[in-house]
Amino acid sequence: MIKDALDNKMRELAAKDAFLLEVPIEGHALRFMEKLKKHTQDKRDAPSFWKQFGIAASFLILIGLGFSVNANQQKETDLASVSPEMAQTQNFFTSTIKVELENLEKEISPFTKSLVDDALIQLENLEKEYENLKLDLAKSGNDKRVIYAMISNFQNRITLLENVLSKIEEIKQLKINKNENLL
Repeated sequence: MIKDALDNKMRELAAKDAFLLEVPIEGHALRFMEKLKKHTQDKRDAPSFWKQFGIAASFLILIGLGFSVNANQQKETDLASVSPEMAQTQNFFTSTIKVELENLEKEISPFTKSLVDDALIQLENLEKEYENLKLDLAKSGNDKRVIYAMISNFQNRITLLENVLSKIEEIKQLKINKNENLL
């Protein structure tokens, strides 16, 4: 009820133009725009403390990130950083693993999917182990035991892939034999 009374009063005042009490002086809009332009120019001419502080902070963050990336690159080494022979060894293993993975991807079927998925999980664990060995190599100063462990890790990955491919071949043979017996 109070709301209705208020609405009625507002309609009456609006009909009588009672809200238009004063008319702005001529040129008001022009003076307002000039003041607005002057105010915005003053803001642009004098950079604030926070803007300068933000630029300096960004610069310091970039420098810090550069140092941390550089430190991580120096700490992390692999077989290729030990000697040219180890670089060849690493290239051989990585290319062999790549070929075996491609062969494995070609053999994926509904019958072998779980076997392949399990092998990929085990391969991922071996790769994580290798990353830890790279850090150990950097800390130990090219300790031969760590180098041997890295080579063994590569060999384990290749053996794993070869075993999985062998099991897939057995599954395919069993499937062929089963189909032949049904005929």
